[in-house]
Order: sequence, then structure tokens, then C-alpha cells
Amino acid sequence: MIAALSLGLFVGIVLGVVGGGGSIIAVPALVYGMGMSPAEAIPTSLLVVGISSLAALIPRLREGLNWPVVLIVGAAGIPAAWGGTAVGRLLDPNILMLAFAVIMVFAGIRMLMRVTETEGSCSTGPNRAFRSCAPKAVGVGILVGFLTGLLGVGGGFLITPALTLFLGLRMKQAVGSSLAIIVINSAAGFGAHAAGFTIDWPSVLSFAVPAILGSLVAARLARHLNDKHIRISFAVLIFAVAAWVTAGTVTA
Repeated sequence: MIAALSLGLFVGIVLGVVGGGGSIIAVPALVYGMGMSPAEAIPTSLLVVGISSLAALIPRLREGLNWPVVLIVGAAGIPAAWGGTAVGRLLDPNILMLAFAVIMVFAGIRMLMRVTETEGSCSTGPNRAFRSCAPKAVGVGILVGFLTGLLGVGGGFLITPALTLFLGLRMKQAVGSSLAIIVINSAAGFGAHAAGFTIDWPSVLSFAVPAILGSLVAARLARHLNDKHIRISFAVLIFAVAAWVTAGTVTA
């Protein structure tokens, strides 16, 4: 119970500050910290991260979200999440966890790369450069949605850098938009995993309640943090958890 409360709080803080990345902590925490199998941890993570992301999104609504991007990426991710779920059921759990670690390293490297915050084709609304924005947004949605279903991640650790690096959104707008997309992807992924899955409510609630509270508080505090510091801290966290997951999987 203490482990669930502590890990849930940490997941919520990461979600609130970064606008994603909660699943990077949640899935390994549920597998290695709470003894769940990947088959149990993936839908549990999607449920907790989806609810926590919704809570973290509320304080950021005033800052403005890029709703056209949110809707395009989210819509493209729904069928991709179903496809990722089908593929994941065919793979060995250890392979899934190693794939998880590889993707985390890639995302961390991208977050450390120098980003020049200039307005991209998707940064100013639905009417400017829509033809160049929409295909990129659909591509991001398919990739993130597939990984959501495959690995049980909301996709925030990829969505946030994708929105800034590929679609040209500023970091603060990307964080809020990322949270909205995570809610959509998590719901789609959980729906795909829900068949035959029995929710362990004591474990879910002990993990979810502190995660929600942590995300609410952290989302308010994040407004005063420097974007560069957020990116660097997030990348360091990703590398640390990737090493943890790799070591645990190889040892097993």
C-alpha cells in the first residue's frame, strides 16, 4: 500500500509538470514495484494515467490548447491503439518491456535536442497551413496510438516532443494539448484491453488517488518552471527509468 501511494504520487507529479510521461513510471512501477504482470499493469496504467491526465488538464485549460491538433491526433490514435493491443498480445512480455526501454531512450534523446520555438504549420489554429499540418498530425496520432495499445502508455513521453519538434507548438501549449490527447488515447487503449480484464480496485485506487492529487498540484506549480529545465529533467528521468527497466528485464 505504501509503495502504491508513493509511486502513484510520483506519477501524478510527472504528469502535471511535463504533460505526459506518467506511463513511463506507471508501467514499470506496477510491474516491478507492485508485482503485477505486464498483462495486468498495462490496462491498470491506462486507467490511472487517463484519469490523472484529465485532472492535470483542468488547470491548463485557461492557457489554451490547440484543439484542431488534439482532435486530429486523438482520432488517428484510436484505431491505432486497437491495432497495437492486438500485436501486443502476440509478443513475449519481456520483449515488450525491452521495447519500452528502447523507445524511452529515443524520446529522451529527442527531448535533449536543442529546440528553437518558432511557429510551425500547426501552431496557430485550424486555418493556417492546414494541408501541411494535418498529415503530420495524423502520423503522430497513428504512432502514439499504436504504442499506447502495444505498451500501455498514454503516449505523453512521445506526444510532447512530437508536438514541439514536428508540429511547431510552444512547450506550454504542447503540454496542455498532450494531456488532452493522452486522455483520448488512454480511453481507447483501455477499451481495447478491457475484455477479460478484472480491475483490482484496491490497487487501482491506492495508486490513482495520489496520482490525481499530485497531478493537480504539480500542474499549478509547473506554470512557474522554465521550459528548458522541464525538458532536461524529463529526459534524465526517462534515461533512469529505461536503465531500470532494462536491468529488471535482463535479470528476469
